[in-house]
Amino acid sequence: MPKVKTRKSAAKRLRFNAKGKVKRARAFASHLLSDKSPKRKRRLRKLTWVSSADQKQVERLMPYA
Repeated sequence: MPKVKTRKSAAKRLRFNAKGKVKRARAFASHLLSDKSPKRKRRLRKLTWVSSADQKQVERLMPYA
């Protein structure tokens, strides 16, 4: 049976922890920042977890992570 390829785009954006949960960066932090409050921009710098609804899809993208 052939090996399953890892989606490199997902591998560059996502990190797994020891329990198998996935961390990701937040969206909406790249441009139009002058309209956003400093508090909102600080929150956008933090990483967050991938939702449980998307967890299975991420595991398919990165089979060996």
